[in-house]
Amino acid sequence: MTALATPRRGGSSGLRRGEAAAGWLFTAPVIAILGVFLLVPVLMALWVSVSDWAGRGSPLAGSVSFVGADNYAAVLTDGGLATKDFGTALRNNAWYVVLVVPLQTALALFLAVLVNRAMLRGRGFFRTAYYFPSVTSSVAITVLWMFLFSASGAVNDVLSWFGLNGPNWFNDPRGILHLLLGDSGPAALAQGGMLGVSWWDWLSGPSIAMSAYILMAVFTTSGTFMLLFLAGLQNLGGDVEEAAMMDGANGWQRFWRITLPQLRPTLFTVLTLGLIGCWQVFDQIYAGTRGAPSKTTLTPAYLSYQSAFNNQEWGQGAAIAFILFVIIVVFTLVQRWVLRDRPVSQRRIRAYQVTEKGGAS
Repeated sequence: MTALATPRRGGSSGLRRGEAAAGWLFTAPVIAILGVFLLVPVLMALWVSVSDWAGRGSPLAGSVSFVGADNYAAVLTDGGLATKDFGTALRNNAWYVVLVVPLQTALALFLAVLVNRAMLRGRGFFRTAYYFPSVTSSVAITVLWMFLFSASGAVNDVLSWFGLNGPNWFNDPRGILHLLLGDSGPAALAQGGMLGVSWWDWLSGPSIAMSAYILMAVFTTSGTFMLLFLAGLQNLGGDVEEAAMMDGANGWQRFWRITLPQLRPTLFTVLTLGLIGCWQVFDQIYAGTRGAPSKTTLTPAYLSYQSAFNNQEWGQGAAIAFILFVIIVVFTLVQRWVLRDRPVSQRRIRAYQVTEKGGAS
């Protein structure tokens, strides 16, 4: 009887092998599709970035030669027009990321907290209204934005009510710092630089035109991230917050010390998606200014397209795309390190124990 009751290991392992085979069988079509339409094009683009392919015929033809890192050097180290254009695009996109990601994250979290309140009437309407710009065509939003922010548009009309003369938004190449302090900066900042762009231009802030794109990005993306934060808020347990309320913690203390730490996985997802989307901004630039005025709205993604399809520099265009890929990976890893779970130090544990003992006495 004991022998009959004992499970057979061979049968169990055979069952696991059968489940594994079934799993591979069901996932094989997806793996094949990803390999054909994702992995193969990426490998071909990598070959184009290290070759002299001229855009005619197959990049795998025998007439295409390996040139090593020449295309990357033309973009990063040669100091020519390609290097300066890439430095300008990187400067523009860096300011775009620095301003859009925090603003859209903070606004999305605020909206999520707002519509998550049980006392708010019409929460379904507000959720739909806040999310609606995210599902609208980016091309349509860009056209509407250019109309609103034109020299004689509605935005400048509203500013005139307060006695302000609005700028010619999408035609003003001046940076925010240049607008406040003048076009010529300190000699030390005006002479040195990186990637063909002076330090004064690096620090000039986004141009007036890029500022309009920044406002548009915050307007159109906050609704999507609001839903992510809202899902995270609705999955939080209320026991800890109720205990904090009984201990006398106010609303801000409960949010900062209880709610926000529990939203760390959602916050990491929102910041990662925001970083990737901001570094890959293309369609708004293509449908709007196409890098104008004076290349102050040029981005690496649009520069990659322009180098390949307009200037027929296919190798440089692919090289810019892979440099942008490395930038995104580095920023994601840094963000992951910043938002990692940190162990509580013994000093903080002892301080907490002393506080608890003092409160108990």
